[in-house]
Amino acid sequence: MCRRMDIDEFYEADPRRRQSAELELGAEWLDEDNVRHELNYVEDTGELYVLREPSPHIREDPFGGLHFSEPPDYDKKMTVHVIANIPDKDQLHQILNGWQDHMLTPEGGQWLGDQLRAAGVAVGPPDQDAIADDGPDLNA
Repeated sequence: MCRRMDIDEFYEADPRRRQSAELELGAEWLDEDNVRHELNYVEDTGELYVLREPSPHIREDPFGGLHFSEPPDYDKKMTVHVIANIPDKDQLHQILNGWQDHMLTPEGGQWLGDQLRAAGVAVGPPDQDAIADDGPDLNA
């Protein structure tokens, strides 16, 4: 999988991204921690990416209390993961036909990953939930 980067790094890494039209494929994809993700397609590069909201780490104490913290160097930026390379919008629509029915389901990320792998366009480990994430990547 491509390394996680903040939204500014993403656009700066390839000038075609800023100029390109983008197609949004839902802004309510949820991961296993109920963190919201947005799915977008960059027409000029063929990249399908997940935009992830920043979220603090949550820890439960022995008495059931929740404690929110931010890891060192966590700057609350939106992060981007490129999850597929798809040559054109027609193929995108064919591969993700029915995405609206899966976005709000608990298995939506797995469905998305399965669709991308079946089409041979996925960028990432086999069998991974396409929107799975474990928080900020501080070692990138």
